[in-house]
Order: sequence, then C-alpha cells, then structure tokens
Amino acid sequence: MKVLVTGATGYIGTRLISYLLDKGHEVVCCLRDQQRYKGYINERTSFNEIDFLNVNPQDKLPEDIDVAYFLVHSMAGSTSEFEKQELEIADNFKRLLQSTGVKQVIYLSGISNSEDLSVHLRSRRKVEDTLKSKHYALTILRAAIIVGSGSASFEIIRDLVEKLPIMVTPKWLKTRCQPISVRDVMLYLDGVAMKPQYYNKDFDIGGPDILTYKEMLLNFAKARGLIRKIFTLPIMTPRLSSYWLYFVTSTSYKLAVNLVDSMKIEVLCRPNNLAKELNMNPINYNEAIKNAFDKIDQNMVLSSWKDALSSGVDDRDLSRHVEVPSHGCVFDHKSISINPDLKSEITRKIWVIGGKNGWYYGNFLWKIRGYLDKLIGGVGLRRGRRSPSELKPGDALDFWRVLLADQEKCRLLLFAEMKLPGEAWLEFSIENDRLHQKATFRPKGLAGRLYWQLTKPFHYFIFNGMLKEITKPKQISS
Repeated sequence: MKVLVTGATGYIGTRLISYLLDKGHEVVCCLRDQQRYKGYINERTSFNEIDFLNVNPQDKLPEDIDVAYFLVHSMAGSTSEFEKQELEIADNFKRLLQSTGVKQVIYLSGISNSEDLSVHLRSRRKVEDTLKSKHYALTILRAAIIVGSGSASFEIIRDLVEKLPIMVTPKWLKTRCQPISVRDVMLYLDGVAMKPQYYNKDFDIGGPDILTYKEMLLNFAKARGLIRKIFTLPIMTPRLSSYWLYFVTSTSYKLAVNLVDSMKIEVLCRPNNLAKELNMNPINYNEAIKNAFDKIDQNMVLSSWKDALSSGVDDRDLSRHVEVPSHGCVFDHKSISINPDLKSEITRKIWVIGGKNGWYYGNFLWKIRGYLDKLIGGVGLRRGRRSPSELKPGDALDFWRVLLADQEKCRLLLFAEMKLPGEAWLEFSIENDRLHQKATFRPKGLAGRLYWQLTKPFHYFIFNGMLKEITKPKQISS
C-alpha cells in the first residue's frame, strides 16, 4: 500500500510514518521543508515538499497513492486566524488530490459532540465537511486528549504536576474527557485504512477511562509518586486561565487560549464497536502514562509537539536561516584552544547543552532571560529538549531552534525563537583544535542595536564562562 502522510513533521505524523514503515507500507512524507524531518526513513520513504497554505501551480501529489492521512492542524497559530487557515489548507489538499488515484482519506479530528463547541472544535467540524469529496472515501477519527511521550497534553500535565505542589486552578478542571494513548491512535489510524466498511464514516476514539482534568492531574501525580493538592476557583476568567496555563507550562499563549477554550467542553466518545472490530484492547490512562515514561527513560521519544513550527513564536521558513548572514549583522565570536584528545568529550558536552543540563555558566541569567521572554509573550526556557543526548534539525532547545546538528564535524547551529528586536543565531564548532562560539545578531532598527549594546556586557561573562566550562576535562551525565 502506498500512503501519503501530511503533517509529517508534527507529533502524530512523525510517529505514524515510522509505524507505517514498520508495517511494510510505502510512505510519501508530505511537508513544507524536507530538512526539518527527523523521523525514521528507509528505502520505502519519499518526500513531497508542499505548503498547503501557499500552493504553487507546479505543486503536485503522487498519482499512485492509495491512502492519504490529513494531519495538518493550526491550533497553536493565531487565535483569530487559525480557523480560516485550516479550511484553506483542507481545501487546497482536496483540490490537489483530484489529480491522483487516491481511494481513501483519513482525517484525525477532535471529538465534537457538544452543541456548544469551541472555536477549535468547530473548526475541526468545518474541516471534515471541506474534506468530503466524490473523488475518494473519507474516514474521520475523532480523538480528545492524546497521551504519549512528547504529546502536548502529556507535557502540559507533566509541567503542572511536577512544578506545582499546590494548584489553585480554573473551574474547567472539573470538565470530563476521555483520553487515549498515542499507541492506540496509531492502531486506529492504520486499522481503518483501505477497509470499505469504514469508508465515508466517522468514529470517536478514546481510552476506557472517563476522567476530569483534575483527576488526570492527580492520577499523573500518583503515578510519579508525588503528593499534590488542587483547589478550583469558580471566578477565574478564560483570559486568566490562559495566562495561568501559559506561565506555568511550556505552551505558547496562543495555544493556551485555544486549549482553555476547548477544555470547558466535555469530550466523551459516542459508543461504537470499532475497537472490537479491529481486535484492539485500548489501554487506560495510567498505563499510557507508564508507557510514556518508559520511552523517556529509554531516550526513545520519537517526536514532540514542541518541535512543530506552530509551537514557536511564529511560522517562519527556518530553512532560509541555515546560512548565517553577515551583512547588517553584529557578532560576538570567541574561541579557545582544546586538547585534541578531548574533542569527542567536548562535542558530547555541546550536544547535551540546555534542558536539564543548563548552559554550563550563568544558568541563573539564562533563567532570568527565559522569564523575561515569557512575560512579553515568548516561549521562555520551559520547552527544554526532546532528548537528553540527541539533537536533530528542527528540534526545540529551550528558546532556540536547532537548524544544523553535525556531530561528526562538531557543528551545532541554533536560531533564536525568543522575542527579540531582530534575529539571532548561536553556533558552536571545532576547527583546527579550537572551539569556536559565535553569536550573530541581525538588529531590526534602532531598538535592535540598543538591545545588542545593552546585552554585550552579559555576553562577555556568559560566553567566556561557557567556553571554559565546556572545555574542562570532566564527564557530565547525559
């Protein structure tokens, strides 16, 4: 079976591609920038670069595909524009499919059985209607909270539970939902493919547990051996709720607004026999948590919602930032001699930078910079890193984005996603037995130049301290 997967760099898309390849299918990864794909590939993998929001006349999809998965969402984008964007993306996708022989489109939507839907869930319903076509059969799977290592829901719950012993929370924590494990989502997505009995039908998919968000937090705490107290306030407004979620967790403010909007609505599955027909036994919430941490402990987190472009401050085409500019830029370039015998150890230190390991020098200053970034609507430091020891292009690394990660040549290039009056790059490389650390900043107007001058004294101490710590001949845990 030849399968097209859109949203190939997203949380579900990356995992589905790996799952389908393991099942022996031929997979076409449909994405905006092939360089950003960091998932599993083999000889049955091909790539198709298309931006469904800005389709060009020459854009085409393979004619011989059997099934197409539509996994493109814009929930973390603009709080006012994402519905319009989602419908435009869906319409462009459907139009391009007209010239193919696709037999079935499978869309992962959201459970939307309430009469009073959020903007996010209403948009999902409209996308379902947009995708309907006489050219192919449409199968819709509707899910609520997806629990798995690296998922948005899992990481947000983890942030709340691990950081707050006592929580004063909005009243929507009493809302009920039906979470599902990411493993079961894969089974459903693959299970309905190319089976006529599921053509032009929709199904709600969920796990066996119906829980309030408060119960999900407390169950998570219990699974981690933590004691947590949660108190709900009936007076907390949606705006205050969004700010609360934004400042405590690693989510962006735009995503927090859309999440709060949806969390006020119960998302419970309508009864169906799909799991039984597919010989599935969906796992419960506690087992899904255990599976997620097993993956984390084994350093096997395949994908993270934070690595999607939409989880950052904007939706830039990051591929154009790989070539660091020189015109109109200011620089801070430092280097230090290294012992050639320590090159591999130094490279390893560079590759585990950030996240829990910190930045080796002046970590309190990095944290302050992260808090300031959060205060003005940036991503802050809370995104951490996908893996404690592995870096790939497209990974989020605190408030940076990995553009290039060549461990063999020891070159790591990061692009800043914090709020700045300009654009910034940070590069580490080893050449001729010297470790180089280069900060490049392209200021935007007078504010950018003033910002650079004000931060130069901090750069002197922090960057010199980082170089010395990285080159110290000692091992660190990874």
